[in-house]
Amino acid sequence: MKNPIDLASDAIFLEVFWTRIRSIVTEAAKVIVRTSFSTLSSEANDFAVVLTDTRGQTLAENAGAIPSFIGTLPKTVQATVASIGMDAMRPGDVFITNNPWIGTGHLNDVCLVKPIFHGERIVGFAATTGHVPDIGGKIRSVDARELFEEGFHIPIMHFLREGEVDNTLLSLLRANVRTPDLTVGDIWCHAGAAELIARRVDDLLREYGLHEIDSLADALFDRSEQAMRKAISALPDGEYRYSMDTDGFAEPFHFNVAVRIAGSEIECDFAGSSPQQPRAINCVLAYTNAMAVYAIKSLLLPDLPNNHGLFRPLTVTAPQGSILNPVSPAPVGGRSCTGHYVPTVVFGALYSVLPDRVMAGVGSPVWITNMNGIRENGKPFATVLFYNGGMGATAGKDGASVMSWPSNISPTPIEIAERDSPLRFRYKRLCSDSGGKGEFRGGLGEEICFVSRHTGPLSVVFLTERIKVPAPGLGGGGEGGCGAVLINGRPIDSRVPQVLQPGDEVTLRTPGGGGFGPAGKRSKAAQDRDRELGYASA
Repeated sequence: MKNPIDLASDAIFLEVFWTRIRSIVTEAAKVIVRTSFSTLSSEANDFAVVLTDTRGQTLAENAGAIPSFIGTLPKTVQATVASIGMDAMRPGDVFITNNPWIGTGHLNDVCLVKPIFHGERIVGFAATTGHVPDIGGKIRSVDARELFEEGFHIPIMHFLREGEVDNTLLSLLRANVRTPDLTVGDIWCHAGAAELIARRVDDLLREYGLHEIDSLADALFDRSEQAMRKAISALPDGEYRYSMDTDGFAEPFHFNVAVRIAGSEIECDFAGSSPQQPRAINCVLAYTNAMAVYAIKSLLLPDLPNNHGLFRPLTVTAPQGSILNPVSPAPVGGRSCTGHYVPTVVFGALYSVLPDRVMAGVGSPVWITNMNGIRENGKPFATVLFYNGGMGATAGKDGASVMSWPSNISPTPIEIAERDSPLRFRYKRLCSDSGGKGEFRGGLGEEICFVSRHTGPLSVVFLTERIKVPAPGLGGGGEGGCGAVLINGRPIDSRVPQVLQPGDEVTLRTPGGGGFGPAGKRSKAAQDRDRELGYASA
């Protein structure tokens, strides 16, 4: 056996080993895409895969992983180790949970954790999470008043015990969800991905004659931490603040952040943000943390692959009982409607420090249409569709139109949506004039129109934002256009669940991104191009 501690000082070997590890995790992600039962993984990319060391510290993630998931999955691994204990884990075990405070922040994301054995020793963990098409309870909306309304809750427990499935869990799960085959099928495809990682890592250690990976992980973490500290040290010390309001309910929600830079460390303090709400729009601290550190990492070291070491110099706090750190059993099903604002307020705070790198407000959070009904054969069904707004402009570029940020969610293609749901799409087009004005224009939102061709009532719940409060500009740039939801041509309250009758028409207009810099500085060539392409009216 080779000594990993000696190899840890070999920069070339570390790079080769890390590249091999990352390729294993990305291969596992492809397994999920190819074997998933629902379109949430295969089309929408609403999942992530990570490999951690024995301490639950992320060593590698799949390419294209969702930032929020890669920030929360390590905590899921650590909570599983604390609950089960490594001494009680056996080869073939796979653990499962969807607890929001342990997992990704809401019940719809089911997390799996598999200990990786090399011989009789645990050398790391494979962890996955994916949004399943249905988890029972109320169809996901911001209307729930407590966690118990939001679906089937799985505490940390065995999914596989030494390779044998817990059939009692599966029976209970299947009885409580509208899409038993799709939901359970997606969980099995994630279990297959975790198994692939375990086999590949065991083979890799045998190939190199290694008996553990923690020493190599520490070496990589130390190098990554040094790179992050160096990047932070180049910034001026100080406290930088930003505040922003969002749609809220009867009253707007308030987001407040103080970003404190001291030497080679950064703290993001969200004190002053709105209190915890009796609606399913609260965002657990793990998700808040993931979104905040993602924003900073994107600004300072965008090209370095993520691992635990990058985040050691970063601290994120929010008052307990606030909208960004709710107390269980607060409802959290629509937590993306809150958490996706976090990077925007961090960027706003750092505008004075990094004006050439930050981005104006984005036409996100991602918009979601959740539908459920009864098919002609009497079986229930549920469908989830995603739509995106425009990106914010930067100091050197117009914002991209209809792009998911800060999440990597992809919209389901119309052809797939029509195949899997009782809808007929009439059109999907850019919203002219929805991008905020500026020297650089905000990205445009989109307008989607579809008709229910279901034979009976179709329950629909929309998760929307920026219908009242638009995406802010930066540096004198204008606000992006607000969104809208219409049924049969009439605006509706998208916070309230709706029932579509056969033939009802839904029109969604997603928000545009904010502009950057004064509009008077926009070049004539850029203005002419906007009019020519229909991005702006004449």
